[in-house]
Amino acid sequence: MLLLDTHVLIWTFGNSARLTDRAKQAMLSDDLFISIATLWEIGIKCSLSNAKKRLVLDRTVQEIADMCDTQGIEILPITPRDCELLGALPHIHEDPFDRMLIAQAQNRGLTLVTKDENIWKYPEIDCVW
Repeated sequence: MLLLDTHVLIWTFGNSARLTDRAKQAMLSDDLFISIATLWEIGIKCSLSNAKKRLVLDRTVQEIADMCDTQGIEILPITPRDCELLGALPHIHEDPFDRMLIAQAQNRGLTLVTKDENIWKYPEIDCVW
C-alpha cells in the first residue's frame, strides 16, 4: 500500500516524465492513497501562485479529488493518532505537510512514494523512488 507525496500525485496526473520507472511500477501494482493534507497543500500553494509562483495547475482541488476517486486513489483523513505521531517525529524535515505524510505512513504501515530525500532519512517508514 502506497502513500503518494504531493509532487508524485501532480506528476502522475500530468503524465510527467519526472516519475521514475521504479515509482511508476510500484504504483501499478499496489493500492494507492493520498492524504487530505495533500489536497490542503495544493490549495494553499495554488492560492500563493499569483504572488510567489509556487504552483499553477489547470485543475481545481475538487477536480483533483474527483480524479483520485475515479482512479481508485483513496483519500486518507487526518486522525488524532496521526497528529500524535507527527508531534513525536524528529525534526529531520520541517515541512508540516511532509511531516504529516510521514506520520500517516508510519501510523498505517504505508510506503511513501516520494523524491524528497529528507523523507528518506526517517527510519520508521519505507520509501519508493
